[in-house]
Order: sequence, then structure tokens, then C-alpha cells
Amino acid sequence: MSWPLLFVAGLFEIAWAIGLAYSEGFSKPLPTVGTVIAMVVSLILLGQAVEDIPIGTAYAVWTGIGAVGTAALGIVLFDEAVTTARLAFIGVIVVGIVGLHFVSAGH
Repeated sequence: MSWPLLFVAGLFEIAWAIGLAYSEGFSKPLPTVGTVIAMVVSLILLGQAVEDIPIGTAYAVWTGIGAVGTAALGIVLFDEAVTTARLAFIGVIVVGIVGLHFVSAGH
């Protein structure tokens, strides 16, 4: 159950990272509240996941999910640059996440 928790924690990390942009420096109340809630949920789920997954692996996967999702949504929501190099490096992060999952499957 730890890996699904870690995945959901990563999704909430994406939510709070995107929420930072919408909160405009925490000046907009509703996006700020949503961002803070997403931060808390993300950390709680990460904390639960590290009960069974080594902290180094869990943290790398959590930040990787957050980085990939935030980069993808940055492209979709904020018209951030789409280049072959950028997509390739995002792909490298995905390969790292999958690799960490496979080498940690015995834990």
C-alpha cells in the first residue's frame, strides 16, 4: 500500500506546486488555502509511505513525480517552452522514478 500512497503524495506535490503559481505569492486567499492543504496532505502521505519505503527512495520518487507533473502542467497551463531537450530530460526523470520502483520492489 506504500507505493500507491507515495504516488498520491506526488500528485498532491504537483497540486501545491501549481497552487503556488495561482496563489501569486500567497496573495490570493483561495489558491493559498488550497496550496497549503495540498502541502499538508502531500507530506502526511509521504510520511506514511516512508514507513515501508526507504526515505531516500521515497523522497526521490516523490520529488520526481512532482517535477514531472509540474513541468507537464507548466507546459499545458502556463505556455512554458516545449523543446525536445526539455521533454527528453523529463523522460529521464520518469525512467529514474520507474527504476527506483523496480529496484526497491523487495522492500
